[in-house]
Amino acid sequence: MKGKTLARALVRSTSILGLSAGLLLAGHAQAQVAAGDPQQGTPQADTGNPPPPAGEASPTNAQPETNSGDIVVTGVRASLERSIAIKRDSNGVVDAISAEDIGKFANTNLAESLQRITGVSIDRRNGEGSTVTVRGFGAQYNLVTLNGRQLATSNIVAVGGDQGGDGAGGFGRSFDFSNLASEGVKTLEVYKTGRAAIPSGGIGATINVVSRRPLDAADTGFIGSLGVKGSYDNSSADCIDCGARVTPEASGTVGWSDSEQRFGVSLFGSYQKRNFSFASVAPDNWNIRSLNDFLNPSNGFVNAATKINNRPTGNPLVSVPNDFRYHFSEASRERVNGQAIIQFRPTDTLTFTADGLYAQLRQSERRSSQSNWFNRPFGEVTFDDASNGIATTQFLAETINGVKDAAFEQAYRAQKNKLYDFGGNIEWKPTDRFSLSIDGHIGEAQSAPDNPNGQTSTTVAINAPVVASHSLFWTPDGFPQQTLTINDGTRSTTPTGQSFIKGNGNGILDVGDLSSAVQRQFASNQTQRIKEIRADAGWELNDQFRFDAGGDYRTTTTRQTQYNTRQVLGDWGNSLPPDVAQLAPGQVFQFCNTCKFEHNNPNADANTQIAFRTQDATKLYNTLFNHYIGVTNDGVDHRNNIDANSDNSVRENIWAGYLQGTWNGTVFGRTAQIVAGLRYENTKVSAVSLQPVPLAIVWTADNDFVVQNSTDRQAITARGSYSNWLPAIDAKLEVMDNLFARASYSKTISRAPYGNLFASTGVGAPGRPTAIGGIATGSANNTGLLPLSADNIDVTLEWYPRKDVFLSAGFFDKRVHNFIGNTVVNRNLFGLRDATSGAAGTRSGVAKEQLTGTFGADITDVNLFTYTALLQQNGGNVAATNAQFGANYNTQSRALNQGFVDQVLGALDVSPNASDPLFNFAVNTPINNRDAHIYGVELAGQYFLGETGFGLAASYTLVRGNIGIDIAADPTVNTFALVGLSDTANATLIYDKHGISMRLSYNWRDKFLSDINRGGDRNPVFTAPYGQLDLSMSFDLTPRFALGFEAINLTEEGVQTYGRDRMNTWYLAEGSARYLVGARYRF
Repeated sequence: MKGKTLARALVRSTSILGLSAGLLLAGHAQAQVAAGDPQQGTPQADTGNPPPPAGEASPTNAQPETNSGDIVVTGVRASLERSIAIKRDSNGVVDAISAEDIGKFANTNLAESLQRITGVSIDRRNGEGSTVTVRGFGAQYNLVTLNGRQLATSNIVAVGGDQGGDGAGGFGRSFDFSNLASEGVKTLEVYKTGRAAIPSGGIGATINVVSRRPLDAADTGFIGSLGVKGSYDNSSADCIDCGARVTPEASGTVGWSDSEQRFGVSLFGSYQKRNFSFASVAPDNWNIRSLNDFLNPSNGFVNAATKINNRPTGNPLVSVPNDFRYHFSEASRERVNGQAIIQFRPTDTLTFTADGLYAQLRQSERRSSQSNWFNRPFGEVTFDDASNGIATTQFLAETINGVKDAAFEQAYRAQKNKLYDFGGNIEWKPTDRFSLSIDGHIGEAQSAPDNPNGQTSTTVAINAPVVASHSLFWTPDGFPQQTLTINDGTRSTTPTGQSFIKGNGNGILDVGDLSSAVQRQFASNQTQRIKEIRADAGWELNDQFRFDAGGDYRTTTTRQTQYNTRQVLGDWGNSLPPDVAQLAPGQVFQFCNTCKFEHNNPNADANTQIAFRTQDATKLYNTLFNHYIGVTNDGVDHRNNIDANSDNSVRENIWAGYLQGTWNGTVFGRTAQIVAGLRYENTKVSAVSLQPVPLAIVWTADNDFVVQNSTDRQAITARGSYSNWLPAIDAKLEVMDNLFARASYSKTISRAPYGNLFASTGVGAPGRPTAIGGIATGSANNTGLLPLSADNIDVTLEWYPRKDVFLSAGFFDKRVHNFIGNTVVNRNLFGLRDATSGAAGTRSGVAKEQLTGTFGADITDVNLFTYTALLQQNGGNVAATNAQFGANYNTQSRALNQGFVDQVLGALDVSPNASDPLFNFAVNTPINNRDAHIYGVELAGQYFLGETGFGLAASYTLVRGNIGIDIAADPTVNTFALVGLSDTANATLIYDKHGISMRLSYNWRDKFLSDINRGGDRNPVFTAPYGQLDLSMSFDLTPRFALGFEAINLTEEGVQTYGRDRMNTWYLAEGSARYLVGARYRF
């Protein structure tokens, strides 16, 4: 632990800022007035049907932009002015962010840029923005388009994830903005109200990414920008070996058009590399029990000798972890983007556009863990004060009868995300009042495994079975502090009787104490392919009326696969001698894991400061696999077992058509506009899941069962369909000069997560025979789920006294229907029959009759199985069965001879036959059964102090709803709540004058619920409040050449998620500041 405080982080950041600013200012000889961006013009009024297909008018490309030799302001202020113009001139509630200059956007990450917009908040991963929440609706409820076309999406959160990251799968619709570089973007538009012309899918918002086009500018010839940066992450100083500490970023955009603006080409490319490290903590799981259950010795948490401190009163819920783990990760991120656009305008009325996008994001994480699992019962327990109604075990200690293991799992996570989209557009304007556009595209997104073994994650559990006692204490903000004592000289015996020492007996914790335990591999893949074609026509009847109509067909196919394996080495109990140093010499080395924490204090003792690391867990995995796969004589089964093998596909075919009318006129002498439309969509869903099919549930012992599956996978199919009418109306009135009032109503939908639409179905055996109360369970998804639908009302008031000043206040109300909950349906699955029913005429039915009628015996699990198994063995001969059973049954004790029972249990199984009834499974399945009311207020403003160059922009969003979560809810019952609901705030100080642009921005997001029903105890997952301070500066040395500096996360904020209590940390990862210095040349 280096003990660095927040103040020290600020001091270090300030020092770097001062040095960088000094170097940049030294080269800034004199103030410069920036020449105009040849591709940056003034937005025009919205036609009422954005976002359009490629080539059609929108708020940001409504007409060719003009330069005409005039000096046009660029930089932060100009960008904000263009964003204000888009907001002012649009219908409904639309916010936007515009590029500060060609090839220069507000942030290096698009998600980080979007968080500046009122009502938009982001989720961060690996210190960068990833997915977007709008007005409390998370990423899966928002639609992302590129120039009006729906982008394919795939998102698997493995790298940088918590304990669940290794087995993460692709089940949702979330779009990951970290795939896209910002330099190739002209404008980001966020449509918060529905439109008839906008494709459905975004209850929260539709986010449109607008790219540059070569014929958007009136200038001809070559125009473009080239930029290079050096990036330094503070955390790279803690790396053991994560590559270069200063990493490159480069981007370039170039456009060319002929002198008559008939033909143009635009190209963009970027490369970004980042190396970093981070320390984190996470548990395996938080157990939730009532206090009475926790204190009952039969449940294993405590015994008569356990010392209980600060025992809670009453019987509240108690939270207790299985363990806690320190992690240290070295990670890298490499992003490659490319775009190409070709336009051809053979006549003034006809334009052809072809464009392509390619993006690749590769991420990797090499993680070392250090943890201690509690065997229980605890020797000592101290509770916190249970101020929120949940009593957390703040201190736990146990002394082992012998020794247990300290765990040092090694992991190599890596994934590769690819995204491409290719499309074409034909736009025809035969007259000034009529236009026709036909647009089509194909796209694909994929998240795939990418570590050296071709896996998403490879983990190797290595243990030191030397712990004699250990304890765990939580600080009030949820950071764990561990202590332990060791004994590395304890003897044990292998399964084959060989005596060995659990350690190397030298009295210290070192590599010689390490034994291999279990290793696993996880391969997760999500791929989505999309095809779409649409036609839009617009007819301006006169200066007041416009009519738009169009149709759209799109089809998406989403496939998710997961293949997980597990190989037992020495097993979790370390049943074999220490082997790591012998089998993998030099691969594992000692280091101090707890020393990597910068902002939290592990308060580590001498033993806790010892941890172990390998730089490549795949190499260690292969070494151990190759050795043990051929070992068959040590009493341990070392075969490679398949833990998961899923293959699910969902196809959606969507037909849509819309009609929309626009009226522009005056009301009481004031300008007004109304846009009203109706959209119809028909969706057909088909799902295919490849899975082993259950053939029978075999009764193998009194209360033991085995589900027999087919050896090959078979296709399970399902279908669904639905139609939606989606009206929308926007009204705008200039009630006073520069004061606008808006009112909007729309109906919008968001489709169910793919994971709920899969056709996959699972069965679970009953816990005991159904004849005496056992219940067979099952799980099935629901391809027939309806989309969420929302009735939306928006009312806003906006004041624009100057082109760079505005104030706005808005209220929104969303009545959402068809949220997804769960229900239990009783039905048969796969034609499976129940051999334990006790029904008349079945073998178990005969057993019931004979047990009660002939022997007067109780109907217990043992008696029922034994008689039924004997009856099956005797071919249904009741007399022979009675003789066997009676010979071993004691009528006085009313019990069977246990030796005879053990013999039957071991030798006989009962398989179902045609006389047995069908199983009646209690099938848990998702259904549309929840409604919600979401409402809130958005406040925003911007002000520049005359011509001083100083300005301020700020916003605040308050979101409320009636679907919060009860942290004291029953841990045995699924709960329902909307994730992502939180207040947000932004504030930006700006200076922009004389060729110097500076922006100091603070973004804050309040606590929010990020997951529900985690683990067997249905725990919530909250994300703690987060605030980030960023700085960017640019200096125009000449009208074409500029230097720049950026500082991201100056206060080095980290992220934390937690459960029912703030002390119940699920994941805490420290953050670090990142600095970029670069230069950009414009031509």
